[in-house]
Amino acid sequence: MRKWLPLLAVSLSTFMLLVDLTIVTIAAPDLAAELHSSFSALQWTVDLYVLVLASLLMAAGSLADRLGHRRVFVTGLIVFAAASLACGLAPDTGTLILARGVQGAGAAAMYATNAALLGLTYTGRDRSVAFGVWGAANGAAAAAGPILGGLLTEQVGWRSIFLINLPVAVAALILARLALPGGRGSGAGRLDLPGVATFTCSVSLIVYGLIRAGEAGWTDPATAGVLAAGVAAALLFLLLERRREQPMLDLALFRRPAFTVLMAGAAGLTAAAFANTVFISLWAQSVLGLGPMAAGLVLAPMAVVSFVVAAAGGRLLHGVPARWTIGGGLLLIGCGNALCLLVDGDSGWAAVLPGLAVTGVGVGLSTPVLASAALSVVRPERAGMANGAANTFRQLGYALALPVLATLMTARIRDDLGAAVAERLVGGDYPALAAEVPGAVLRGAYAAGLDRVFLISAVLAVLTGVAILALLRPATDREPAPAPAPVG
Repeated sequence: MRKWLPLLAVSLSTFMLLVDLTIVTIAAPDLAAELHSSFSALQWTVDLYVLVLASLLMAAGSLADRLGHRRVFVTGLIVFAAASLACGLAPDTGTLILARGVQGAGAAAMYATNAALLGLTYTGRDRSVAFGVWGAANGAAAAAGPILGGLLTEQVGWRSIFLINLPVAVAALILARLALPGGRGSGAGRLDLPGVATFTCSVSLIVYGLIRAGEAGWTDPATAGVLAAGVAAALLFLLLERRREQPMLDLALFRRPAFTVLMAGAAGLTAAAFANTVFISLWAQSVLGLGPMAAGLVLAPMAVVSFVVAAAGGRLLHGVPARWTIGGGLLLIGCGNALCLLVDGDSGWAAVLPGLAVTGVGVGLSTPVLASAALSVVRPERAGMANGAANTFRQLGYALALPVLATLMTARIRDDLGAAVAERLVGGDYPALAAEVPGAVLRGAYAAGLDRVFLISAVLAVLTGVAILALLRPATDREPAPAPAPVG
């Protein structure tokens, strides 16, 4: 039993930080009422957490390679717990948003090191089991966030969605100190601060530009300027990384098709499987009139199925080539989204259950193997960098897909109802709108918007799944060991 304590520490922390990606969404109405906040301000309680998490993952992974993975992991746990306390006690929206940003920094330190810690701790079949359970925590957490958020918000209050992190963090911290392997890392080199700064700037500007495009339109001068600045920062990041001796992300890794397609698969998985759950949750609460807990339970099939499949798959699929489980999982996610296209204006919550269940199977198959496959194509001393890169692309997939899908959904509803009504409907203002526009018209327009979201998600999942099947050959595409230094 003791040998699985490291897995328990890593899985607890992973579940906790990923639940916090989506748990705020379900509590938004109560949170807005108590803090007298606008919908756009509340968006930043989700967006800033994702932005900081995505921006710092590669830096945290690189730092862990130098300082030691356990040290960075434990530091992240402490920061995350302190920020969770600040979120739970926040007196206003500004304090909450700031605390969520700090929470994202702690989450980055944990998430950038967890797969590397498992890779250092377990070998052979035990490694497959460990990554299976860890993948189950990954797959279940994103879908379980709305469920837990609904339960806690209804029964205790919105502040409890943050305070619940404290006992979980303490348990994970004790387990980490007792069971996780130590080690001081290479100790070589400095943190790539120019890389961190330019990457963070690029991601923040691009995501903000995409969010603004949904509100002001793509032709808005400020939107175009922000997006152009984000692209310029991304180009500067690439130029800097090419010239540095010890970059945050070694761009030479992308010369290997296996590494490149794995990063694309990581982004495609979260974009296709999880970004649309925000709109399902809003549909269930706003259009169907379900309470927070009931709306969260609509996503339960995805959470439960992905957990079971990932946990069982780690043991049963040991030895199966990664391209089959990752690629096949992405194709199933595409099928699940296609099944959700059956939703129309008269549909109830049960209409999405078959699609969510099939998507859960795909998530459960692909998530655990993505992490271990990324480690398998690099040298062991690059584990932190590879893990950080894979998790960065996962979060970027979610962060970029969310505003894009929101923009496209709003555009589809705008075709039927006009701009002002479309923005209010997507923002969750269905009850008030129902007094001005016939309910059947609103439901039909929202269903048409959801169909567009599911169609795009399905196409994205299928394309990335086919790319994985065609290009992933990690056994023959591993990064070679560095040449030995000359003697004498």
